[in-house]
Amino acid sequence: MQDHKGDLELIITKDGSHSLYNPALNETYHSTHGALQESRYVFLQQGLDYFISQKDVKEINIFEVGLGTGLNALLTIKWAKENGIKVNYHSIEAYPITTTQAKALNYAQIIGGDDVENWSEMIHQLDWETEHVITDTFSFKKINSKIEDYTLMGSIYDIIFFDAFAPSKQIEMWGLDILSRLVESMKKKAVFVTYCAQGQLKRNLKELGLIVETLDGPPGKKEMVRGTAS
Repeated sequence: MQDHKGDLELIITKDGSHSLYNPALNETYHSTHGALQESRYVFLQQGLDYFISQKDVKEINIFEVGLGTGLNALLTIKWAKENGIKVNYHSIEAYPITTTQAKALNYAQIIGGDDVENWSEMIHQLDWETEHVITDTFSFKKINSKIEDYTLMGSIYDIIFFDAFAPSKQIEMWGLDILSRLVESMKKKAVFVTYCAQGQLKRNLKELGLIVETLDGPPGKKEMVRGTAS
Protein backbone atom coordinates (compact mmCIF):
# COMPACT_ATOMS: atom_id res chain seq x y z
CA MET A 1 0.00 0.00 0.00
CA GLN A 2 1.26 3.46 -0.86
CA ASP A 3 1.33 6.29 1.68
CA HIS A 4 -1.73 8.39 0.84
CA LYS A 5 -2.31 9.83 4.30
CA GLY A 6 -2.51 13.37 2.92
CA ASP A 7 -5.52 12.36 0.83
CA LEU A 8 -7.51 10.87 3.70
CA GLU A 9 -11.03 12.20 4.16
CA LEU A 10 -12.81 12.59 7.48
CA ILE A 11 -16.19 10.85 7.56
CA ILE A 12 -18.96 10.39 10.14
CA THR A 13 -20.16 6.82 10.67
CA LYS A 14 -23.71 5.88 11.63
CA ASP A 15 -23.09 5.91 15.39
CA GLY A 16 -21.82 9.50 15.18
CA SER A 17 -18.14 8.63 15.55
CA HIS A 18 -15.54 9.63 13.00
CA SER A 19 -13.48 7.45 10.71
CA LEU A 20 -11.19 8.13 7.78
CA TYR A 21 -11.69 7.25 4.13
CA ASN A 22 -8.72 6.38 1.95
CA PRO A 23 -9.71 7.19 -1.66
CA ALA A 24 -6.62 5.47 -3.08
CA LEU A 25 -7.88 2.17 -1.67
CA ASN A 26 -11.57 3.08 -1.74
CA GLU A 27 -11.64 1.87 1.86
CA THR A 28 -12.58 3.27 5.27
CA TYR A 29 -10.61 2.74 8.47
CA HIS A 30 -13.73 1.45 10.25
CA SER A 31 -17.21 0.20 9.53
CA THR A 32 -19.44 2.95 8.16
CA HIS A 33 -22.15 1.49 10.41
CA GLY A 34 -20.24 2.79 13.42
CA ALA A 35 -16.53 3.10 14.13
CA LEU A 36 -16.88 3.26 17.90
CA GLN A 37 -19.36 0.41 18.24
CA GLU A 38 -17.27 -1.77 15.92
CA SER A 39 -14.08 -1.27 17.95
CA ARG A 40 -15.86 -1.80 21.25
CA TYR A 41 -17.53 -4.99 20.08
CA VAL A 42 -14.71 -6.64 18.11
CA PHE A 43 -11.65 -5.72 20.14
CA LEU A 44 -12.90 -4.98 23.66
CA GLN A 45 -15.89 -7.29 24.05
CA GLN A 46 -14.73 -10.24 21.93
CA GLY A 47 -11.05 -9.66 22.66
CA LEU A 48 -10.29 -8.18 26.08
CA ASP A 49 -13.50 -9.05 27.91
CA TYR A 50 -13.41 -12.58 26.54
CA PHE A 51 -9.76 -13.05 27.50
CA ILE A 52 -10.24 -12.07 31.13
CA SER A 53 -13.36 -14.24 31.33
CA GLN A 54 -11.19 -17.22 30.42
CA LYS A 55 -8.11 -16.40 32.46
CA ASP A 56 -7.50 -14.63 35.76
CA VAL A 57 -4.78 -12.10 34.98
CA LYS A 58 -3.43 -8.85 36.38
CA GLU A 59 -1.39 -7.90 33.30
CA ILE A 60 -2.03 -8.28 29.55
CA ASN A 61 0.32 -7.82 26.59
CA ILE A 62 -1.38 -6.70 23.38
CA PHE A 63 0.00 -6.38 19.87
CA GLU A 64 -2.09 -4.37 17.43
CA VAL A 65 -1.64 -4.55 13.67
CA GLY A 66 -2.78 -1.17 12.40
CA LEU A 67 -2.77 1.78 14.84
CA GLY A 68 -4.79 3.80 12.33
CA THR A 69 -6.86 6.46 14.09
CA GLY A 70 -5.82 5.20 17.52
CA LEU A 71 -9.39 4.30 18.49
CA ASN A 72 -8.58 0.77 19.70
CA ALA A 73 -5.69 2.05 21.79
CA LEU A 74 -7.82 4.84 23.28
CA LEU A 75 -10.62 2.46 24.24
CA THR A 76 -8.08 0.06 25.76
CA ILE A 77 -6.54 2.78 27.95
CA LYS A 78 -9.99 3.45 29.39
CA TRP A 79 -10.75 -0.29 29.68
CA ALA A 80 -7.51 -0.93 31.59
CA LYS A 81 -8.25 1.86 34.05
CA GLU A 82 -11.82 0.72 34.64
CA ASN A 83 -10.83 -2.94 35.09
CA GLY A 84 -7.68 -2.32 37.13
CA ILE A 85 -5.64 -4.53 34.82
CA LYS A 86 -2.20 -3.49 33.55
CA VAL A 87 -2.01 -3.46 29.74
CA ASN A 88 1.24 -3.28 27.77
CA TYR A 89 0.14 -2.19 24.31
CA HIS A 90 2.35 -2.36 21.21
CA SER A 91 0.93 -1.08 17.94
CA ILE A 92 2.49 -1.17 14.50
CA GLU A 93 1.64 1.31 11.75
CA ALA A 94 3.44 1.79 8.45
CA TYR A 95 1.57 4.94 7.42
CA PRO A 96 0.65 7.07 10.44
CA ILE A 97 -2.04 9.69 10.12
CA THR A 98 -1.01 13.31 10.65
CA THR A 99 -1.43 15.23 13.89
CA THR A 100 -3.97 17.46 12.15
CA GLN A 101 -6.01 14.45 11.05
CA ALA A 102 -5.85 13.00 14.56
CA LYS A 103 -7.02 16.23 16.20
CA ALA A 104 -10.07 16.35 13.94
CA LEU A 105 -11.38 13.02 15.25
CA ASN A 106 -14.27 13.24 17.73
CA TYR A 107 -13.54 10.14 19.81
CA ALA A 108 -12.73 11.98 23.04
CA GLN A 109 -15.96 13.96 22.93
CA ILE A 110 -18.09 10.87 22.26
CA ILE A 111 -16.36 8.52 24.71
CA GLY A 112 -16.22 11.13 27.46
CA GLY A 113 -14.60 10.82 30.85
CA ASP A 114 -11.65 12.43 32.59
CA ASP A 115 -8.34 12.43 30.72
CA VAL A 116 -9.71 10.86 27.50
CA GLU A 117 -8.89 13.90 25.36
CA ASN A 118 -5.37 13.98 26.76
CA TRP A 119 -4.91 10.26 26.09
CA SER A 120 -6.17 10.71 22.55
CA GLU A 121 -3.56 13.38 21.87
CA MET A 122 -0.78 11.37 23.47
CA ILE A 123 -1.43 8.35 21.25
CA HIS A 124 -0.50 10.35 18.17
CA GLN A 125 2.05 12.78 19.61
CA LEU A 126 4.30 10.47 21.62
CA ASP A 127 7.60 9.41 20.08
CA TRP A 128 7.75 6.21 18.07
CA GLU A 129 9.82 3.16 19.04
CA THR A 130 9.72 4.12 22.73
CA GLU A 131 7.83 2.60 25.64
CA HIS A 132 5.63 5.25 27.28
CA VAL A 133 3.71 5.03 30.56
CA ILE A 134 0.37 6.76 29.91
CA THR A 135 -1.39 5.70 33.12
CA ASP A 136 -0.59 3.38 36.01
CA THR A 137 -2.46 0.64 34.12
CA PHE A 138 -1.34 1.34 30.54
CA SER A 139 2.04 1.42 28.81
CA PHE A 140 2.25 2.15 25.12
CA LYS A 141 4.75 1.65 22.33
CA LYS A 142 4.05 2.44 18.69
CA ILE A 143 6.18 1.04 15.92
CA ASN A 144 6.55 2.83 12.59
CA SER A 145 7.13 -0.11 10.27
CA LYS A 146 5.52 -2.52 7.88
CA ILE A 147 4.66 -5.73 9.71
CA GLU A 148 6.65 -7.76 7.17
CA ASP A 149 9.78 -5.76 8.09
CA TYR A 150 9.35 -6.08 11.85
CA THR A 151 10.77 -8.88 14.01
CA LEU A 152 8.32 -10.13 16.61
CA MET A 153 9.44 -11.83 19.80
CA GLY A 154 8.12 -15.34 20.41
CA SER A 155 5.41 -16.23 22.93
CA ILE A 156 5.03 -12.74 24.37
CA TYR A 157 1.50 -11.52 23.59
CA ASP A 158 -1.82 -12.40 25.20
CA ILE A 159 -4.00 -10.74 22.57
CA ILE A 160 -3.51 -9.80 18.92
CA PHE A 161 -5.74 -7.00 17.62
CA PHE A 162 -5.62 -7.58 13.87
CA ASP A 163 -7.03 -4.39 12.35
CA ALA A 164 -5.45 -4.20 8.91
CA PHE A 165 -7.38 -3.07 5.85
CA ALA A 166 -9.62 -5.76 4.35
CA PRO A 167 -8.12 -8.67 2.37
CA SER A 168 -9.63 -7.24 -0.82
CA LYS A 169 -7.46 -4.13 -0.29
CA GLN A 170 -4.31 -5.55 1.33
CA ILE A 171 -4.23 -9.27 0.57
CA GLU A 172 -0.57 -9.59 1.61
CA MET A 173 -1.48 -8.70 5.20
CA TRP A 174 -3.71 -11.76 5.55
CA GLY A 175 -1.37 -14.41 4.18
CA LEU A 176 0.36 -17.27 5.99
CA ASP A 177 3.71 -15.49 6.19
CA ILE A 178 2.52 -12.59 8.34
CA LEU A 179 -0.07 -14.61 10.24
CA SER A 180 2.48 -17.27 11.15
CA ARG A 181 4.78 -14.71 12.73
CA LEU A 182 1.89 -13.27 14.71
CA VAL A 183 0.84 -16.71 15.92
CA GLU A 184 4.41 -17.45 16.98
CA SER A 185 4.35 -14.29 19.10
CA MET A 186 1.27 -15.49 21.01
CA LYS A 187 1.39 -17.18 24.40
CA LYS A 188 -0.58 -20.34 25.12
CA LYS A 189 -4.31 -19.53 25.36
CA ALA A 190 -3.66 -16.15 23.73
CA VAL A 191 -6.40 -14.66 21.58
CA PHE A 192 -6.31 -13.37 17.99
CA VAL A 193 -9.27 -11.17 17.15
CA THR A 194 -10.32 -9.40 13.95
CA TYR A 195 -13.40 -7.89 12.31
CA CYS A 196 -12.84 -10.06 9.22
CA ALA A 197 -14.52 -13.43 8.63
CA GLN A 198 -12.95 -14.40 5.30
CA GLY A 199 -12.89 -18.14 4.65
CA GLN A 200 -9.21 -18.16 3.67
CA LEU A 201 -8.30 -16.33 6.87
CA LYS A 202 -10.05 -19.00 8.93
CA ARG A 203 -8.29 -21.77 7.01
CA ASN A 204 -4.93 -20.06 7.50
CA LEU A 205 -5.45 -19.65 11.24
CA LYS A 206 -6.52 -23.28 11.60
CA GLU A 207 -3.44 -24.38 9.62
CA LEU A 208 -1.32 -22.42 12.09
CA GLY A 209 -2.86 -24.30 15.01
CA LEU A 210 -5.40 -21.84 16.37
CA ILE A 211 -8.86 -22.86 17.53
CA VAL A 212 -11.03 -20.68 15.29
CA GLU A 213 -14.48 -19.35 16.13
CA THR A 214 -16.81 -17.54 13.75
CA LEU A 215 -18.77 -15.07 15.88
CA ASP A 216 -21.64 -12.71 15.22
CA GLY A 217 -20.24 -9.48 13.83
CA PRO A 218 -20.80 -5.92 15.00
CA PRO A 219 -23.83 -3.99 13.71
CA GLY A 220 -23.82 -3.99 9.91
CA LYS A 221 -21.51 -6.99 9.63
CA LYS A 222 -22.66 -10.61 9.74
CA GLU A 223 -19.58 -12.29 11.19
CA MET A 224 -16.11 -11.83 12.71
CA VAL A 225 -13.33 -14.20 13.77
CA ARG A 226 -11.57 -15.07 16.98
CA GLY A 227 -8.72 -17.55 17.23
CA THR A 228 -7.23 -19.04 20.39
CA ALA A 229 -3.77 -20.54 20.73
CA SER A 230 -3.82 -24.05 22.17
